[in-house]
Amino acid sequence: MAKTEVGTGSGRRVSEARERLLKTAGQLFYAEGIQRVGVDRLVAESKVTNATFYRHFPSKEDLAVAYIGSVDQAIRTQIGSLTAADLPPDAILRGIGASLVDQIRSPGYRGCAFLNAAAEFPDPDHPVHRAVVQHRAWFLQTITALFTEITAAQADHAGRHFVMLRDGAMSAGYLGDPVLAGETLLRGIDGLLRIHTARGQDEGTTSASASGQVSSAVPTVSDIECSPRPGG
Repeated sequence: MAKTEVGTGSGRRVSEARERLLKTAGQLFYAEGIQRVGVDRLVAESKVTNATFYRHFPSKEDLAVAYIGSVDQAIRTQIGSLTAADLPPDAILRGIGASLVDQIRSPGYRGCAFLNAAAEFPDPDHPVHRAVVQHRAWFLQTITALFTEITAAQADHAGRHFVMLRDGAMSAGYLGDPVLAGETLLRGIDGLLRIHTARGQDEGTTSASASGQVSSAVPTVSDIECSPRPGG
């Protein structure tokens, strides 16, 4: 049996076998590394045949690119739902940070799937590496746009600063104390927002939604994750 692919709006149909392969790959690739998991194991744990595997994915590399693409698409959808809501930009940025903290402190956390994949495939011309770079370019652009809504003054700098805070926290949360990493990330985002908002006030360009005091409200944000959900 096949079912309509979720979230594309295209009406395309995908086989349950493909979805099973992608789900299994996401869990194994994240937990153990892309290069350590072979096709035979993917086939066995997905309960498909070799022919089915290669019908959907000509190579394990193609499956790895699809894995990165699925995490990327989930994050795009989730952040898109936030940006479409009636929330000030600083609240969205705080919400993204709060969700990252939840992920860092979750069981089975093993760092950022994108950073892990880039480390496994350092060649900038490799398809997996390119997929990671494309996601990060979009994420930086999205974060920078939110800072621009507060004020355009040095929004590029603020966006890069936010992404670096996020990268550091996700690595520190895996290699060190996840609680401290999360607390440091939130403090960093808070300080960055205060500085950026003050910069806009000095320039006289602060947006109406962010004028005055920075919002302390943090929206309920779920599933903004840079890793597949265990068992999901």
